[in-house]
Amino acid sequence: MIEKVRPKRKRRSALNVVAAATSADDSIIIAEPMLKQIGKIADQLNVEIYIVGGYVRDYYLKKKRTDFDFTIVGDALEFAKEIAKIFKSKAITFPKFRTAMVPIGKYKFEFVGTRKEEYKSNSRKPIVTIGTLEDDLRRRDFTINAIAVSLNKDNFGKVTDKFNGLTDIRSKILKTPLDPPTTFTDDPLRMLRAIRFASQLGFLIHQACYFAIKRLATRIEIISQERIRDEFLKILASPKPSHGLYMLHDTGLMKLIFPELAALAGVEEKNIDGRVFKHKDVLLHTFQVVDNLAEQTDNIWLKFAALMHDIAKPITKRFNENTGWTFHGHEELGARHVERVFRRMRLPMDKVEYVEKLVRLHQRPMALVDHGVTDSAVRRLAFHAGGALEDLFLLCKADITTNNPRLSFKYFQNYESVFQKVLTVQEKDKLREFQSPVRGDEIMEITGLPPSRVIGQLKTRIEEAILDGIIPNEYEPAKEYFIKNKDKWLIDLLPPVVDDDDENIEKRSKP
Repeated sequence: MIEKVRPKRKRRSALNVVAAATSADDSIIIAEPMLKQIGKIADQLNVEIYIVGGYVRDYYLKKKRTDFDFTIVGDALEFAKEIAKIFKSKAITFPKFRTAMVPIGKYKFEFVGTRKEEYKSNSRKPIVTIGTLEDDLRRRDFTINAIAVSLNKDNFGKVTDKFNGLTDIRSKILKTPLDPPTTFTDDPLRMLRAIRFASQLGFLIHQACYFAIKRLATRIEIISQERIRDEFLKILASPKPSHGLYMLHDTGLMKLIFPELAALAGVEEKNIDGRVFKHKDVLLHTFQVVDNLAEQTDNIWLKFAALMHDIAKPITKRFNENTGWTFHGHEELGARHVERVFRRMRLPMDKVEYVEKLVRLHQRPMALVDHGVTDSAVRRLAFHAGGALEDLFLLCKADITTNNPRLSFKYFQNYESVFQKVLTVQEKDKLREFQSPVRGDEIMEITGLPPSRVIGQLKTRIEEAILDGIIPNEYEPAKEYFIKNKDKWLIDLLPPVVDDDDENIEKRSKP
């Protein structure tokens, strides 16, 4: 019978304790009470247990630890069930892989039995057999994640580092425990994980690993879109996304997972009568825009909109001998690409409208810089941007990538001036999340029409009148304007009514 050890109540979670300073290389100081408790339970069950992977890596990097992965020498499933019982949780088990997950509070603890893995060339799902601790560490993706720390009383905090992961952490370099081709062939997702870790941590990828990724890039095609998506979004969320995005492009992975983005690379040049016309490298520009945003926000979907803001430039690129390169309409065509990209990459469809809106509108604020611009134009931008207005202007400012400080300052000032102008009109005319004050139900009641496209078109005409400043954004004036104009509008919108007798006469008059 196992003694139930209950954690003492504290004001903050035991798992939020900041990492203590490292001690000697062969041991670390574990401060989290819950880990001590799990170690005590393992001792009572006579189970050999280690905490591995992200926890140990982040300890040495002096980062907050959020990964809690345990390796059990023995039956991990039974141990996980005991842990779940003590913490009044439930173990989710995967017997085929000797793995179990136990949610405790807001954390998920994963328990894995020491194992060997063997892969077939057409699958990334391993054939799992029982192994030693060294076998288990050898199968891991990178040496920095192949360090184990004992939680048993006799060796509590003792480090096992058979693949020199500590040296690689200090050197800020990513290596694989096995030779890189084997590691990446076994599980091709590790190629993306290498780039993700490099981007997140500011590490370099060892030359042999980098060459292996380039050579084996097409292996990524056997990985599910969902797993590729998750790694890609983590790269996009890193402090300087261009670090990882450029490696994706350079290794050939980008054209396999996001071909539209890869197509932005390169510069085309024309020489007309000694005059040289060339455009900037749109891919590098895009990476810079994403980096600029990363300094201002953690909003991953705003960064994704930045990735897509010029996505249609290769399709719309034209050359004019007088004006040079043009990309007319790239914002509208780019917006139309968004849904297709989201579906292919298995991205959340409820974010499509937001990203479409930002891509479609990202050129509009610059058109309002002119001091002679009408309130109607300002009002329309406020209406179309709605709740994404602030994000739109963040994107526009991030889009300034000129190396000319004078021009950069001028563009920033212009955008700030337009932004304040739009905010003023938006608040004055109550345009945030604006729609017609006269709703569809009332329009149907007044006209006697059933639900149809015509009802929406009538609402749009009321909205257009408000945006043009003909009437204020208020219910009574809008209703009065609608009643005054509805008959004329219906003549335009409804199909003509043909009298049966007239139709018969027309038919009879035809030869």
